[in-house]
Amino acid sequence: MSRQVYLDYAATTFTAPEVVSAMTPYFTESFGNPSSIYSFSERNRKAIDAARQKVADVLGATKEEIYFTSGGTEADNWALKGAAWRNRSKGNHVITTKIEHHAVLHTAQFLQENGFDVTFLDVDAEGRISLDDLKKAVTGKTVLVSVMFANNEIGTLQPVAEIGAFCREKGILFHTDAVQATAHVPIDVKAMNIDLLSLSAHKFYGPKGVGALYVRKGVRIDNFMHGGGQERGRRATTENVAGIVGLGAAIELTSGRMKTASARIGGLRDLLVEGVMKTIPHAKLNGAPSGERLPNNANFSFIGIEGETLLLDLDGAGIYGSTGSACSSGSLDPSHVLMAIGLSHEQAHGSLRLTLGEETTEEDIRYVLSTLPGIVKHRREMSPLWEDYLKSIEGGR
Repeated sequence: MSRQVYLDYAATTFTAPEVVSAMTPYFTESFGNPSSIYSFSERNRKAIDAARQKVADVLGATKEEIYFTSGGTEADNWALKGAAWRNRSKGNHVITTKIEHHAVLHTAQFLQENGFDVTFLDVDAEGRISLDDLKKAVTGKTVLVSVMFANNEIGTLQPVAEIGAFCREKGILFHTDAVQATAHVPIDVKAMNIDLLSLSAHKFYGPKGVGALYVRKGVRIDNFMHGGGQERGRRATTENVAGIVGLGAAIELTSGRMKTASARIGGLRDLLVEGVMKTIPHAKLNGAPSGERLPNNANFSFIGIEGETLLLDLDGAGIYGSTGSACSSGSLDPSHVLMAIGLSHEQAHGSLRLTLGEETTEEDIRYVLSTLPGIVKHRREMSPLWEDYLKSIEGGR
């Protein structure tokens, strides 16, 4: 293995050294329970408060609107279930999309099983919802709209500000899963009329196992966890002090260099896309154009091969990518996102998601471009699907 190239930053990032340094004292020196009243725990309470302020500053919120969770999945569950149950007397209709992360999709399905009516909006070929479709889906019983900020597989950005403005006008709560977007693209919860927002530290160089939910002041949702008075009585369980400190340090660090990092990484992503499309016949880029998707995301389909086999070949060459969401990588079903944007089963099964990050270099991208075409060619030569595809396009001439 000549080199190792990690291109799965959408699945998780490394924890930045500065973040580890900020966290370390809270494992060994300042280990007190923040709920204790003695002075030994005061440092921890202040550390949590400081981290809360850092998250609020990045989102354009106030610190009283930030609640820490175990990650994005819990934040999504709390937002959807909490908002739906709290507002059940007003209505039982929830609107979301067909391309949400499973943390939202499965929660929406759970609500369906418990008496709620859920509308799953279609998306276009680039993965965007139609505002007209959203407006048509709203009924007098609609209490919540949940649309992700940016898709975790194809990187497409949704028209969040327009969705928020419409929901605010109609008096409907608007939640956005911003796990992929936070600290990578600008977010202003007030300007965008966002009521609820989920995020997770390990997507922006923070530790795993900690996230946050923004709840706009005045919005009432039911508690998701019970048992204690932590998080101002909204989320029971002893706080993960080191993790929360790490989240605060990571969001401050990443947001501070967002503009320059996005420009650099976006340029490398464009180099990757251009190279793949030039060197691999019948390759397809999935998602929106570069200016309308996350700067680090590239998702391709290669007809005639299996994505899982492609990943194994790339792994052998020291290149680490994904066929889609890390949370569903053990599934043999084609990506629900790729199916929703109109790909065939064959195209969806032959997908490859490459996501760049802080340590990605131009040399890494050129190594991928020197390696990937040969792997695709080799696999296609052994594939009856590729032969059938070639016959189909030749027969159509």
